[in-house]
Amino acid sequence: MVTPGTPEHQQQHICVNFGGFRFGKRKKHKQSPKSSVNAKLSEKPKPASHDRAIRPEPRRAVLLNLRKLRCFHRIQLLRSSFADSVFLEDFHHPRAFGAEPQSDEWRDTGNPSWKRPLPHVLVATLSSFLFGYHLGVVNDTLESISIDLGFSGSTMAEGLVVSTCLGGAFLGSIFSGWISDGLGRRRAFQLCALPMIIGASMSATTSSLEVMLLGRFFVGTGMGLGPPVAALYVSEVSPAFVRGTYGSFTQIATCLGLMTALVTGIPAKNVPGWWRVCFWVSAIPATLLAFLMEFSTESPHWLFKRGKISQTEEELERLMGASHVKSAMAELSKSDRGDDVDVVKFSDLLHGRHFRVVFIGSALFALQQLSGINAVFYFSSTVFNKAGVPSDIGNICVGIVNIAGSVVAMILMDKLGRKLLLVWSFLGMAVAMGFQVIGASDILSDSQNLYLSVGGMLMFVLTFALGAGPVPSLLLSEIFPSRIRAKAMAFCMAVHWVNNFFVGLLFLRLLELLGPKILYSGHFRQDCPTRGTMMPEAISRS
Repeated sequence: MVTPGTPEHQQQHICVNFGGFRFGKRKKHKQSPKSSVNAKLSEKPKPASHDRAIRPEPRRAVLLNLRKLRCFHRIQLLRSSFADSVFLEDFHHPRAFGAEPQSDEWRDTGNPSWKRPLPHVLVATLSSFLFGYHLGVVNDTLESISIDLGFSGSTMAEGLVVSTCLGGAFLGSIFSGWISDGLGRRRAFQLCALPMIIGASMSATTSSLEVMLLGRFFVGTGMGLGPPVAALYVSEVSPAFVRGTYGSFTQIATCLGLMTALVTGIPAKNVPGWWRVCFWVSAIPATLLAFLMEFSTESPHWLFKRGKISQTEEELERLMGASHVKSAMAELSKSDRGDDVDVVKFSDLLHGRHFRVVFIGSALFALQQLSGINAVFYFSSTVFNKAGVPSDIGNICVGIVNIAGSVVAMILMDKLGRKLLLVWSFLGMAVAMGFQVIGASDILSDSQNLYLSVGGMLMFVLTFALGAGPVPSLLLSEIFPSRIRAKAMAFCMAVHWVNNFFVGLLFLRLLELLGPKILYSGHFRQDCPTRGTMMPEAISRS
């Protein structure tokens, strides 16, 4: 038996791997007369430069002996770098010289297919579509609604039609974490669709202001419940290498919903009762959301935290394929180790080691609302009217720019990172708001001010869609620990709706007191990207 590590063992393996030959029994070869003469000559003193030839290294000695074999005479193995890199340890490697691995541990499965989770992600984004649709459904229909329901000219009643929806959204966002953790992501989506269907039906068939307000409140609860659950679900079912891209789908769906509402509401000014059709339209995607979620996968993270290991493996196989189940389960075990969703309390979010990350999330959503995006959308019709463009066409142009920016963000999200997009987005918004300040002043001519106002407004919407729009919900779903993720997202979305409510309540009053130049200047300072440097990067986190 040949002892491993001896020259005989080395020679045996080298012969087998290089040529595939077997030379009978592994016996020591007899030296030929010529070899004896060479051995005697090697005993004579040689110059110092030949010391390497006199006392060759063990590896080089084996290679030199190989050259004496006739079948290897043409093999050039004189390069020391090759001799060092391709040697005995490589011959035992399963992949050496094209050998197939004998076990799965050497197989490189690569990234899972991006196509498997795509249908589930698209179904989840229906909630974001509904969110955008109900934000814009009353823009063009509010005037005809007020006439038909008998509160025309009452700004208080018109404000209630809008703000009641925001109040319901605040309530829904508060309970979204507990609902998604208690019932699961799929049931949370179905529960989100239910009040939207009921509220849209009530608004479409009502003949009184009170029923309209109640219907808008029901719709608002669904609006508050849907976006945080959608952000959680998309991040939990998407592979890491496309998580940013799929996370941007929620923002694109919101923009598409807003665009659909604007286009659907165009005939409302000329066709009596068209606003009822606009509300009925919203019931269609809500019904689809509730129905298709019955066939969608449940979040593997939620199942794993509930101890449903077999169901977790089944859902992971649906999402990633059988070859990725073991690695995905190992990642879940690592990320969710020691987590217990039942012991999370609201106070855990406001102190201790979770306070900083929750503060960052709340600040992100607050800055998103205080950036001035509502001011830009409010003045869009006025700016386009001054430019001679009908407000309907102008709003559609703003919607197209918003969608274009969201698509670009989807492409760049996993390449540049969340933090870089966020910082440059706030920088672009600051520059665009600076153009708005100049356009609202008397420094330039009227035509130049008009170009600056229109260009600044479109640039602001574009840069907002590149980062400040889609990044916050995606970033927070990645950086929040699994133990607090759902409830922390609910808390941050509640902050979002509180800021949205007060911006809508106080904006007109501040505009009267401060004027557009000072108000735009305040937004310019708010949009400076220095605050973005405190945000962590979260590519490939889960």
